Amino acid sequence: MSERHVIKVLLNDNHPLVLDGLKALLETFDHIEVVGTAGLAQAGLEIGRRTRPQVVLMDINMPGMGGLEATRRLKQEWPAVKIVMVTVSDDITHLFEAIRRGAQGYLLKNLAPSAWMEYLRAVALDEAPMSKELAFRLLQEFAAGKPQAEKPLAGPAGSETEAMTTPLTGREKEVLERVATGASNREVAAVLGVSE
Repeated sequence: MSERHVIKVLLNDNHPLVLDGLKALLETFDHIEVVGTAGLAQAGLEIGRRTRPQVVLMDINMPGMGGLEATRRLKQEWPAVKIVMVTVSDDITHLFEAIRRGAQGYLLKNLAPSAWMEYLRAVALDEAPMSKELAFRLLQEFAAGKPQAEKPLAGPAGSETEAMTTPLTGREKEVLERVATGASNREVAAVLGVSE
C-alpha cells in the first residue's frame, strides 16, 4: 500500500498484555501505523487529540471513564474519527450502546488476526461499518421483537445508562439487511439509490 493509504490507529485497552499483543500484531502490517497506546480512557482521549488517528480501537470495559463514555466524548470532539469497540463480550446490548455512543464497529477479541486486519481496513476506508455477522445478529434481535436493550448498562461510576428505545426505520433495516449479506457501503448505496 502506498504511504497515503497508511491507516493511523490508536489502541486503548487497560490490559497490558492485550495492548502489547495488539500493537505487535498491527505493526506487522506496513499499511498500519500505531500512533499511540493507552491503558485508560482519559489517556486515550489525550493521545487522540494529539495524534488524530483515523481509527481508535477502544476496549469497552476500562476503569474510570470507560470505553463507551470515551467514545461519546471523542465523537463529540472529532466526528471524523472511526471508533471500533474491542471486547470479549458478544452481548447485543453492548453493541446497541456502542453504536448509540458513536462507534462504527465492534470487534470480538477472539477473532483471527486476518479478520481483524480486513475489518480495520474496511472501517478506515468506509467500506463496512460492522461485520456481516454482527449485522445478522442485529437483524435477528429486531426480528425477534427486541428493538431495545433488555437491561441498562452500567456506566463509568456504576450509574446506569438509559435503555435504547429507538427501533430501526424501514430504510435502516434495508441497509442492515444488505450489510448482513456482506455488502460494502458503496454497494448498499448503489442498490438503494442513496448517497454513500
